[in-house]
Amino acid sequence: MQRINKNVVLGLLTLTSSVFLLFQLYYYKYYLSPKNGAVFPKIKGTKTGQDSSRWHVVRKFLSLVSSHNIAVHLIDPMLLGLIDVDLEQLRTSPDGSQSECKYFCTPRDCTTFALLDKAWKHEVGLFRAAERVGFQWLKIQNKDPRLEGMDDLSGTEIPLHYIFRLAAHAIHLVVFYERSGNYLWHGPLRLKLHMDRKFVPFQKLQFGRYPGAYDKLELLSFAIDGLTVQIPKEPSVFLEERSQSRFIECRYREARSFFQVYPGDASLDAVEFRKKAKALLHLAALTLNSLGVKFWLSSGTCLGWYRQCNIIPYSKDVDLGIFIQDYKPEIISAFQKAGLPLKHKFGKVEDSLELSFQAGGDDVKLDIFFFYEENDHMWNGGTQAKSGKKFKYLFPKFTLCWTEFIELKVRVPCETLLYIEANYGKDWKIPVQLWDWKTSPPNVQPNGMWPIDEWDEVIQLY
Repeated sequence: MQRINKNVVLGLLTLTSSVFLLFQLYYYKYYLSPKNGAVFPKIKGTKTGQDSSRWHVVRKFLSLVSSHNIAVHLIDPMLLGLIDVDLEQLRTSPDGSQSECKYFCTPRDCTTFALLDKAWKHEVGLFRAAERVGFQWLKIQNKDPRLEGMDDLSGTEIPLHYIFRLAAHAIHLVVFYERSGNYLWHGPLRLKLHMDRKFVPFQKLQFGRYPGAYDKLELLSFAIDGLTVQIPKEPSVFLEERSQSRFIECRYREARSFFQVYPGDASLDAVEFRKKAKALLHLAALTLNSLGVKFWLSSGTCLGWYRQCNIIPYSKDVDLGIFIQDYKPEIISAFQKAGLPLKHKFGKVEDSLELSFQAGGDDVKLDIFFFYEENDHMWNGGTQAKSGKKFKYLFPKFTLCWTEFIELKVRVPCETLLYIEANYGKDWKIPVQLWDWKTSPPNVQPNGMWPIDEWDEVIQLY
């Protein structure tokens, strides 16, 4: 047998070891490092900055959704705040030619994007593709409130949030749905029992603590840090909306229980009143929104929404609340221009202001109560025209949330039960048709008299 040359054997062993070592490096670089948070490979076109690994995750995510024809837009509050400062500069340099990674490399645990529900349907294909490029994912879903109503309490679930994790960074994808009030809505992020609560630091996510409502967005496309990204046309407006976006649903289950005890009035008069009141509320919302005046459902209109998800037919009016600091003198002329002449004006801006409008020929009126804030409570005033007596209605301090009422996106007090109990007492669930605004409310108290020499100003009847 021919002797084997030791140098040949040594060469073969060295070659084999080198190949194995190269394979290990390749495997670590492209498979293990994304999962364990190692630094991403340097590739042509990457950005330098504080930490480009975040940029790489965003780039990979945008590439993933683009390959599936899914349109997403950036809603991350931190990044939109930074972008808004440089918005004009970004407009003038559409190619995003800066060499430094200024936005997507900023320190943060997560980047938040939004998706319109109707923009895609084939999530299984996206998940498989995401896994192939190293992402792990989590899907959060819950009941679809759009399917709930007095006739059907649906249990159908819809996706509300997706979270994609790669390396040490996460992408939070918030799903927005169009509601019948012509606005966008996203649901809460509620983990089910079997879900991994350590998947990401959920307490740091910027969306999902509660449902949110937004006006429809106009989007613009920008090159940001070398990545083509869609953002809200006016980031500052979107960020302001976000700070006031909390949404609460009408309580359909409780409303059904209420009607089982107190059947609804289906008479022709009741149906006609609801129709007129709905049209009046929509007109009032259109008018006040055009002026930029924030308002909410108050008094009997708020009670009808909270108790029975509808207008109370025997109330005979629509009641709205406005903070006195949001008062604008143009309110009266705007309503008159909309076909609602002033019926009465009580009080003055400094004290107990109240406006009432009525459409010609209709028996439905619009009452607007202005609210004043004290150290530990809020109040609105009332005036008895024939005597000049003043009344004050006290409420615990409250904040405002959005809801949907008779196909309208409208505000209500977030602390609705406390608001209702202040105005109608603990027995608010029991309908009361005989109601004296001077004595029936548990929160009413005397507030003196208007001086006779002020009556021409503070008691105006039309």
